[in-house]
Amino acid sequence: MFTGLIREIARVKSFAGSTLTIQAKYKASLGDSIAINGACLTVVQVNHDGFCVELSPESQKLLAIENYKNEVHIEPAMVMGERFEGHIVQGHVDTIGVVSSIVNNGNSYDVFIQVDKKFIPYIVPKGSITIDGVSLTVNDVQDDKFRLTIIPHTMKETLFKNYKKGTKVNVETDMFARYIAHILQHQTNSTDKLTWEEVDAISSAF
Repeated sequence: MFTGLIREIARVKSFAGSTLTIQAKYKASLGDSIAINGACLTVVQVNHDGFCVELSPESQKLLAIENYKNEVHIEPAMVMGERFEGHIVQGHVDTIGVVSSIVNNGNSYDVFIQVDKKFIPYIVPKGSITIDGVSLTVNDVQDDKFRLTIIPHTMKETLFKNYKKGTKVNVETDMFARYIAHILQHQTNSTDKLTWEEVDAISSAF
């Protein structure tokens, strides 16, 4: 489990076959789970200046793999007792989004990201979303895209500063929205339907 708060912008030393070698200040241990651009990956080797993770063919197929070069966002998995900020992030990327436009408002930036329409039901206005591992709030949802408002600090301190029209990004939708949508979908043809009170109780259990 992660929070969507980036610990460090690390550097990719190499990406050969299924092995991604990262140079980072963070001292990882063998077997650690680390979100890299929002995808939960396992440390398979520890080096003096960083670590290596392995990306399965399935991961490479589902991620915006062209971004696993130069610099990447990293966040180690949460440790029990740590301060919790951001939102609950699983590190399970749902889909690849594409930046359709970025509008500079002077004191903020509106970033519009297009996704396959089938993921729109899991993207909730004023709800949480994770873009390349960064926890953000959705401001507006349209038919096949959504709008984020990025403050200058976030733009400067994350890889958002490099994004432009056409940039592909890893998108993890809100976990609770996915769970509730799945439950309701599978209750459609059932005579034993959940009440909203039961849905609330399920949500509060996570």
